[in-house]
Amino acid sequence: MTVAHLETTQADTATPVPVFLTAAYRHLDAMCEALSVRIAEPGPSPARTVGLMDGQEGVEAFVEAEAARIRERHDHTAPRHVAASRALHEYAWSVGLLMSGVWFLERRVPRVAPGDIRVDLAAGAFEVTPGTELGCLPGDPAALLPGARVAAHQEALRAELRTAVADHMGPVLEALGPYVRRGSRALWGLVSDDLVSGLWYLGRTRGDEAAGVRAASAVLPGAQAPFPGGADFRSLRTSDGREHPTRTRLGCCLYYTIRPAEACSTCPRTCDAERLRRLEG
Repeated sequence: MTVAHLETTQADTATPVPVFLTAAYRHLDAMCEALSVRIAEPGPSPARTVGLMDGQEGVEAFVEAEAARIRERHDHTAPRHVAASRALHEYAWSVGLLMSGVWFLERRVPRVAPGDIRVDLAAGAFEVTPGTELGCLPGDPAALLPGARVAAHQEALRAELRTAVADHMGPVLEALGPYVRRGSRALWGLVSDDLVSGLWYLGRTRGDEAAGVRAASAVLPGAQAPFPGGADFRSLRTSDGREHPTRTRLGCCLYYTIRPAEACSTCPRTCDAERLRRLEG
């Protein structure tokens, strides 16, 4: 049962925000094969984890763990800035989906503080401590809870989502920026791409890609500071006459440096002819 299906009784309105969010995060994790997240439990973590707000030692361990995964999976030794870019991409996509996914499914926006996220260095999984704040619409039973931030309408709730993602990622980009070696616009471009990509993926996962495209386009219809650009979807037509949504990323996760022939389908380096070849294949 998802959070949206909970009965709107007085007992439900007494349910603490973290309980709502725990249910929503577990639902997302079960639904999304590409997402690996667990709820933090009281007591010591069962695995070695780091938080990016722990200081330089934690950030360096995070980057080195990604470099080790690249060596293991691809038999490739990545320069540190490439490993850092790949790690940042995975972080922004996964943590962004924790917020955008709850919005997509429940029309609620969790506030996830950077300190609420820890990373399992061995598995690359994310551990989240559900927070005590969420945005919602008037009439939502969660609006009666302490910690609720009531948005007047749908666009205000989308603005709350953009703010929640930006507030989380700002300190993360400060911590990782020196390792990634890219400027502010490129870093926020990567965050924009991963916010859009997560919603697009969630639509496909639910069997309704068009809904994911609409959702991403509504959240980022254009540049919205600090996000430097919008979703900007367009269509490609295959030989069977079908239209397929595509877009060109604002930033780059540098995967092409690891597997040059397998650059992402939305990479600026991947031309439309190659995108069509993959779609036809």
